[in-house]
Formats: sequence, structure tokens, C-alpha cells
Amino acid sequence: MAEEMQIRKLTAEHDLEQYNDLLRYAFQVTEKQLLDYGWENEDIRQSKMPVLEKARVIGWFDQGHLASQFAVYPLKMNIFNHIYRIGFVTSVATYPEYTGLGLMSRLMRRSLEEMREMGECLAILYPFSIPLYRHRGWEIISDKMSFRIKDNQLPHKIRIGGYVRRVEENNPDLKRLHNIFAAQTHGCLLRNELAWEEYWRWDVEDTTIAIYYDDLDTPTGYMVYLLKDNIMHIKEMIYLDVGAWKGLWKYISAHESMVDEVVGNNYSNESIAFWLEDSDIRETIRPYIMGRIVDVVQFLEQYRFKNSRGGEEFTFRVRDPFLEWNNRPFSVRVADNGSAEVQPGEGAHPVELDIGILSALLLSYKSPSYLQKLGRLKTDPETLNLLERLIPKEKAYISDYI
Repeated sequence: MAEEMQIRKLTAEHDLEQYNDLLRYAFQVTEKQLLDYGWENEDIRQSKMPVLEKARVIGWFDQGHLASQFAVYPLKMNIFNHIYRIGFVTSVATYPEYTGLGLMSRLMRRSLEEMREMGECLAILYPFSIPLYRHRGWEIISDKMSFRIKDNQLPHKIRIGGYVRRVEENNPDLKRLHNIFAAQTHGCLLRNELAWEEYWRWDVEDTTIAIYYDDLDTPTGYMVYLLKDNIMHIKEMIYLDVGAWKGLWKYISAHESMVDEVVGNNYSNESIAFWLEDSDIRETIRPYIMGRIVDVVQFLEQYRFKNSRGGEEFTFRVRDPFLEWNNRPFSVRVADNGSAEVQPGEGAHPVELDIGILSALLLSYKSPSYLQKLGRLKTDPETLNLLERLIPKEKAYISDYI
């Protein structure tokens, strides 16, 4: 069957309806659910047009009918204070009658090839199946932590100046704050216009934005939340310093008489319980974003190692059966400023690992010693200590979902 099918790019002009139909079928989103958000029929039909206009979407067609699709939206990400061009994979779906034909693998392969050509050396996605993507070289690179705090556990002894102001979503301080936060936070995506559109797409009218201003009237933090059924749902909280964190939590505590509990998500990979007066709260953690290096040379040439003395050398022996240009050894020499000179081929101090583990390692999701202990990375003790010194120790903050 696959031999008789056609693969091509999708366009908003010709393929919007089939694109939406496949997404809604695959993810079981009914029209009633969408209308419950207050959307009209035309709004629903147009909801994904910006993705089709600005993303690179390809699909398989069976006699003109869309069978499988794969989209890559180009974004920028802060990776240890260096801005990378990356691809956010989204809208991955296949009708069940076409599964088992290898359609998705071929779409993924073609999309990753195009990313490489465009200098997007890292791909990320929110996985519907971790094993499926791991089989193709992806690995978990960030977590999502959720918390639930009862009203009597909210902090009451916060002493901080400044003030909080509720604002509209078009307030310039909001985007300005996120831009500053993204520029100084490893893993954070730099939100462009479409990313912000997707950020607000499913929010209801009662969603509220609150910005904290310090004693100098400078905005240093914000939170996006919803009050519903005596629960405060925190969608996002961003703060540039401890003062902003205190100011926002003081504001949250001011709602004690209005809510029974506060729930939210935290992407910093650090428990918030330690910060609270009553730390006996409920927190859960789950894998969130998966990633894979698209081109090892491109990625390493932009990477910045830490604590380099200049001249350190090692070799990544990478296994990548899905992308053959990565499936080889790479000799790395680190300069005193942390930049790397990378050459395909064998060199000193070999480190054996697959492409997914290399992605998790360089994004600092797991340490070299931990991966060695699990048998996912193999090297000698001297090289292991070298990697521990050179690779920055900060987990990626990835909160966006396109």
C-alpha cells in the first residue's frame, strides 16, 4: 500500500480540513469539547492554520486522502547561554488503518534531514509513546513537576516590598519578562508569535495574569492562573530573582479565603516544598519532553563546556541507527573558553553511548556518572571524571508545548 501513496508538504490553503480531522481523530478531541471552550465552528476549523502556515508539515496521502502527518515548527532555545536553532515536532498522527507501514518513520527521517540542512541541530517533542521514540534515537531531556498545596499550607510569613498588578495578555511587560527569563535559563524556548498563540489557545476567558513589580517599579516576575471551583490553577510562574518569587507567593497566599488548594506545574526540576513553611505538600514528577540531537557536529560546535583548562580531548563513539551521519565516532577537543573543535573519527579517551543518551548527557538531564552506573555510557574512570567537570550541571527548563 505504501508504494502507491504520495508524500508531500501540506498547505493551509488545500489541506487544513484534513489536517484538523486527523488530529482530532488521533487525539480524540470532539467538537463538543472544543465548543465547551467557547469556540465557534469556524474558529475550530481555523485553529491550526498558523501551524500549517509557519511550520513545515509533511504527510502521506492515499489517493488524495491524508493518512499520516508530521510537523516541525522552527524555534530557538537557550542551551547553556547559547541560542540554538531547533525544531519542535508536533501534530504527529496516523490513522490506525495505516499503522505498521513505516509511514511515520519515513516522515520523521525526511523531517530530520530537512532540519539538518537548515541548521536545526536539536529536535524536541512531547511524546505520546516514549518507547516508540526511544527506538528512533530520542530520549527524555526534561521533567514536569506538579504540586498541590492546601489553603492552610500557604506561606504566611513572607516579608517583601513591591506590589502585584493584574494585567491583560497584551501587556508588554509580560513578553519582556519571558524574554529576559529565557535569555538566562538553560532549556527555555524563546517564544515567537506562534508560540505565544499556542500558549493562549486553550485558555478560558477567566484566565488571569499577575505581574510582580519590585520597590523600583521594575517587573521581575509573573504568574498565569485560573480560579475555578475553589482551586487556584497556576499555569506558569516565572521569576527573575527571589524577591519576585516571594512577591508572587505572597499574592497567592492572599487568596487563602477564596480557595481550598493551589495546584500547578513546575519545570525547574527542583522541588518547591523546601521553600515553603509547611513542606508537607504533595508533589509528583513525570517525564515531559524528549529530544534528540539531529547533527552531532553542528550541536557540539555550538556547545559550551564548563571549567575547561584548554586542550581536553575525548571521543564520543555514537550509535545512531536512524541517522547514519551520526553513527560514528567524533573526536572532540575543548578550548579554554569551552568551545569545541569536532572531527569525525577516532581520538583519545573513548566514550561509548547512543544518540539519545548523548542528547540527555549534553543537556544535563542525567550526569555522566549516573549514566555509567546504569550501563548506558561506557568509558574509563579518568574520562568519566573529565566529563563530570566539563558538562554543565543544570537541568533544562522546558515548559512550552506546541
